[in-house]
Amino acid sequence: MMTESEVEDAARRLFEAERDRRQIRLLSLDFPQATMDDAYRVQAALVKRKAASGLTIKGWKIGLTSKAMQSALSIDIPDSGILFDDMFFEDGGTVPADRFIQPRIEAEIAFVMKAPLAGPDVSIDDVLDATDYITPALEILDTRIERMNKETGKIRTFFDTISDNAANAGIVVGGRAAGPREADLRWIGAIVSRNGEVEETGLGAGVLDHPAKGIVWLANRLHQYGMKIEAGQIVLSGSFIRPVECRHGDRIVSDFGPFGAIRVAFA
Repeated sequence: MMTESEVEDAARRLFEAERDRRQIRLLSLDFPQATMDDAYRVQAALVKRKAASGLTIKGWKIGLTSKAMQSALSIDIPDSGILFDDMFFEDGGTVPADRFIQPRIEAEIAFVMKAPLAGPDVSIDDVLDATDYITPALEILDTRIERMNKETGKIRTFFDTISDNAANAGIVVGGRAAGPREADLRWIGAIVSRNGEVEETGLGAGVLDHPAKGIVWLANRLHQYGMKIEAGQIVLSGSFIRPVECRHGDRIVSDFGPFGAIRVAFA
């Protein structure tokens, strides 16, 4: 278990890395015995620093919902992070060239909540009942921690990713909003193109077999810490595509079919 000073040191490194737009060494190399609880302690300390800097919490993101991504980080459950007000970009807008370090995008379904959602025994029906509407979304990922350490060849672990606010960086919401029971969320999908070429496709079923299951997991996990999803918050339910690298000058279009499309460019 990490000491409080170690937790604060890790959070400070991450906060400064994001501020300075530079990657730091793998935290898992410096804290090899750190647990998942330690990772969320570091994340909480980071969130506290970000809130103290003037940012406002707007919701949650759920990550690592696919078997492939879980396997890559040697973890068998999703993870979560916090959405802040400075992470929201306009549909059709342009991300400034100096905003991120190594941005990638993922396609997913966002849930906008009309009622609070608290564990411990939340179900899919509870999630749908508490949801005002669902809407297509793109999540922008970034990593303030190196993906692989060149000296050791070691890759990121769950500890690195969770500590780094689950690689959370941005969100673009667009397309057509719908009631949570208006369509089978398992069959809502997207075709994601970069500069006119299709890069990834996927369906909502790729997220734990149902996008609401990630929110079930989040609400029940938060209960362990005396927390809940609040009314008015937005929750990114998890990606159903692999991350797409975004380079300078790239134009991303995510076509959700009957639910519209989202566009974002990277300067």
